Amino acid sequence: MGVAELAHRLREALRRQSTRWLRQGWAAYAHEPQLPAVLPGLKDRVHMSDEALRTAIAQGAKRFRQGQFTALGVHWPAGSISMAFDASLWTLDPCTGKSWPGSERYCFDIAYRLERGIGDVKYVWEFGRLQFLPLLAADAALNGCTPSLEAVGSAIDSWYENNPPFRGIHWAELLNVAIRAINLLVALSLCGDRLRPATLGRARAMLAAHARLLALFPSLHSSANNHLVAECAAEYLIAVAVPELPDAGHARAAARAQLVTQCLKQILPDGWPAEQSPSYGAFTAEFILLASVVAEAASEPFATEVAQRLDAFAMHVVALANRHGVVPPLCDNDEGRVLTSGEHEADYPMSIAAAICAVHGRALAGEGLPGLRLRDAIFGRPGLGPTPVMGTSLFADGGCSVDRRQVAGRACLLTFDHGPLGYLSIAAHGHADALSVTLDVDGDPMLVDPGTYLYHSGGQWRDWFRSTRAHNTLNLQGADQSTMAGPFNWSAKADARLESTGGQAAWPWRASHDGYMRRFGLRHERTIVALDDGYQITDRLLGKAPAPVTEVVFQLGLAYSAVRDGSGFIVHNRTGPVARLVFEAQGDLLCQRGGAMGAGGWVSPRFGVRQESDRISWCGHVPADGAVVRIQLLTRDRITGEEFV
Repeated sequence: MGVAELAHRLREALRRQSTRWLRQGWAAYAHEPQLPAVLPGLKDRVHMSDEALRTAIAQGAKRFRQGQFTALGVHWPAGSISMAFDASLWTLDPCTGKSWPGSERYCFDIAYRLERGIGDVKYVWEFGRLQFLPLLAADAALNGCTPSLEAVGSAIDSWYENNPPFRGIHWAELLNVAIRAINLLVALSLCGDRLRPATLGRARAMLAAHARLLALFPSLHSSANNHLVAECAAEYLIAVAVPELPDAGHARAAARAQLVTQCLKQILPDGWPAEQSPSYGAFTAEFILLASVVAEAASEPFATEVAQRLDAFAMHVVALANRHGVVPPLCDNDEGRVLTSGEHEADYPMSIAAAICAVHGRALAGEGLPGLRLRDAIFGRPGLGPTPVMGTSLFADGGCSVDRRQVAGRACLLTFDHGPLGYLSIAAHGHADALSVTLDVDGDPMLVDPGTYLYHSGGQWRDWFRSTRAHNTLNLQGADQSTMAGPFNWSAKADARLESTGGQAAWPWRASHDGYMRRFGLRHERTIVALDDGYQITDRLLGKAPAPVTEVVFQLGLAYSAVRDGSGFIVHNRTGPVARLVFEAQGDLLCQRGGAMGAGGWVSPRFGVRQESDRISWCGHVPADGAVVRIQLLTRDRITGEEFV
């Protein structure tokens, strides 16, 4: 941290202590309701929803009213959720059955990052974000469902009674404060005119307290990533909906200006997310898109550059997406959403790309639209445009090359990472994956990024899924290219760069990084060439130092397995042989599946889930002219002897 950030952290710590004694009861935020807090234009947009979306919303709301709630791959225990919203529900860890601190503890005294006995704090936070409220409110508004309307009122009343400011786990992180405020505002905008006056008063007090905490503790300096966007979006939307709050005018102008600034920082000119994660990019874009829709309805539209960056983000998603609308889960993905229907969204970035296209009146390029979601009621559904163009795409700002083409009658989608580790000084959500590749074949991820698994309770597994050895790149003696300094920090970061491309033909791709210079005196260079039957990857170590034992890794997706075949492996899925990996340099070949942490192949298909999957590796000394591996795509014909036809 620099001097300015250290000073900021000190002031923040002092402010947290002083806030302990100030404004911790609802009386300080009491407000006589006049009209519901309303975000302009939202209710009119929702009422334009078609019958299929109305039905999907009704079904989702009914499931929740029946006590079914799922987040981060976990189903809340049967019987734990009732529409009375008992006090214990707000502190329940659904995995362990234990309780997090509630109103008896000051929020900033809860050391949730160090807690191991209760569980992973993200689960209790998911329920406390109140992201089920807009779903219930939309059901009440669109379908006239009285039970859903009553559930909205009960949830607001219960949360108010059991989570006074600033007590308990739900005030401990500002990202959750921001998401909760936004979801409360959306729900009030859809059905607030039908809630009891006492409930409306409580909701306004909640919004006032949320606005106060957001103003006191902004995410600045190395923390000014997606958290800052969320906070500014919430501050702006609260100020628009409740203009009589103290300092609402200033907050509205400042947050609006900051949202524009952060949009241009966190979505790069070519559409690539600055945090290097498509999922976090979609999360950031969803906050900005919602705020921009409200700003337009409030007759204070954002600068045209915001729409341009959102369009660029949508185009980046389309370039990365396979035929199912799913993009590689590069870097961290904690399944954060702004508006959600409560189900798992494997195609979340594409859903946000569709929302952007709908708001901007554009068609979405692709082979189909994402599934119906609650956010479609807010943003609309776009038309379907042409499928993405075959060929190569270079995202020079973000640092990624993408190739989409037919090989041996198979649809191939290759990505090559030559970008930075992450965003800002700590690169919180980056992985040590410089020069890694992913390869999707016929809509099934074959060579994959391993995923995220867990954050706060992940321990060594958190480190493994961020490590170089877990990714499809080269490592020296098992060392990481970049040095971890905690679960969301890096003390040394590899600097990757694209060295050259082949002009109009785009091949070969050649890039390098300096992550091993300090420890080994060597620079890793990787060259990728497109072949008629697939790809050739050549890894070289540049420098005068002798090359240590090197490992080149290819992590297979869950649908695939590998069988040794001479100097390589045949990769199979449920349909039969799909590809052959041939290693030309002398070395040891190994295929591992699962096992102890760091010893084999592991993939996290979604947050909180870890599954075994084959991991192919070559170990040896890299020759002067490089270690070469050829990835040959096979036709659907069977193997005949030693030949593939």
